[in-house]
Amino acid sequence: MIIDCHGHFTTPPATHTDFRKAQLARSADPDLPEPVLAHASDDEVREAVETNQLRLLRERGGDLMIFSPQASAMEHHLPDPEVARTWARTCNDLVARVTDLFPAHFAGVAQLPQTPGGEITDAVAELRRTVSELGFVGVNVNPDPSGGHWTAPPMTDEYWFPLYEAMVELDVPAMIHVSASCTPAAHTLGAHYLNADTSVFMQLLQGDLFGRFPTLRFVIPHGGGAVPYHWGRFRGLADRLGRPPLAEHLMANVFFDTCVYHEPGVRLLLDVIGTDNVLFASEMLGAVRGVDPTTGHYFDDTKRYVDAILTEPAAAQAVFERNALRVYPRLAARLS
Repeated sequence: MIIDCHGHFTTPPATHTDFRKAQLARSADPDLPEPVLAHASDDEVREAVETNQLRLLRERGGDLMIFSPQASAMEHHLPDPEVARTWARTCNDLVARVTDLFPAHFAGVAQLPQTPGGEITDAVAELRRTVSELGFVGVNVNPDPSGGHWTAPPMTDEYWFPLYEAMVELDVPAMIHVSASCTPAAHTLGAHYLNADTSVFMQLLQGDLFGRFPTLRFVIPHGGGAVPYHWGRFRGLADRLGRPPLAEHLMANVFFDTCVYHEPGVRLLLDVIGTDNVLFASEMLGAVRGVDPTTGHYFDDTKRYVDAILTEPAAAQAVFERNALRVYPRLAARLS
């Protein structure tokens, strides 16, 4: 089975995006009426998925996508907790409809109602709802709800512990995923995402989070940001800071995906990190959707890169299937 661990619903029905526009308008002008979500029919939801993510999944040889709301549209930088709660619930309920309509092809991952400086209790409640009621298999956690200003405590801070306790209890992993950048100095897709991936890895290196939560699991997307390319720097910093070697300090709990959009980058990722800690992913219809003029193939057809690099069947199976089932045990239980 080919499992893509990183997909977003970037093509939702118009009723969904219209609701968000109305919600944002009312946030700017409280005199406007409370927005009401117009119901999208099952046919509208099917069309939004079948002509986009599901079509490409089939064309490129994939079987199942771990699916979450659109990351850049989470917009956690908005300070109103009620807006965040309503928007997260709306987005998660829409993803649940996709997983109900296409249970063989999609498994849900939750968006959390995070806000800058907000309490973590709302996030814990939505995590529990989506796992217990909607059957979701994981969660996306934004380490920087401020959108590039980094006002949140590091992910090793006690602030996050109630969320981690719930993740451990429910046995679900978190993908580390920021939302839109609020500073022109950091482009959302080309800088902010990769900055966050790299920054969180360094936070984990500096702390001892997995000593306290030994079964906690994180997927750092986009190939781990700068981490694999600078693996020697991080190994050296671990030594300089008196931390254990990375293999024993972090790599039983931290995994990277293959959302790296050229073959040399995926090769470096697999060579440096190894096949036990890499999960196949494409983030298709995400940041990079066009055709690479040097190859004639889509940048985000990442299966093509992995196929060219991993010719040994056991290694390929680990990246395409086995690691995902190990990191997402609720998905494994669902499939079995």
